[in-house]
Amino acid sequence: QVQLVESGGGLVQAGGSLRLSCAASGRTFSSYAMGWFRQAPGKERGFVAAISWSGSSTYYADSVKGRFTISRDNAKNTVYLHMNSLKPEDTAVYYCAADINSSGSRRAGSYDYWGQGTQVTVSS
Repeated sequence: QVQLVESGGGLVQAGGSLRLSCAASGRTFSSYAMGWFRQAPGKERGFVAAISWSGSSTYYADSVKGRFTISRDNAKNTVYLHMNSLKPEDTAVYYCAADINSSGSRRAGSYDYWGQGTQVTVSS
C-alpha cells in the first residue's frame, strides 16, 4: 500500500510559479516511479509528468515541456512538480500517483495509487 498527500496548490497570476509536493508513505518510496496528472473541469484527467524510481528518467507532456520540472527526493519520500510560466490553461486539480510496476508511464491506467489532489488556479 502507498499513501500519497499533495500540497502546494493555490491561486497564482499568469506567468507566476508554484511548487507542488507529494509526500508518500507505506511502501519503500525509492522502489517505484511517480507521476503527476491534472484534471480541469469538464475534461479528462491528463498526463503532466513522470519520473523513474531513481530520478534518472523524466517524461513530460508537450504542453508543459520547458515550463514544468518533476523531481524527487527519495530521502524525504517526496516528489515535486516545479511549475513556471504558468498559464490560465494550467488551471486544474493536480494529482500525484505511484506506478509500482514500470519505470514511469504517460498512461493513467498504469498507476496503482493516487493522491486526493490539490487545486491550482492561474488567473489571467
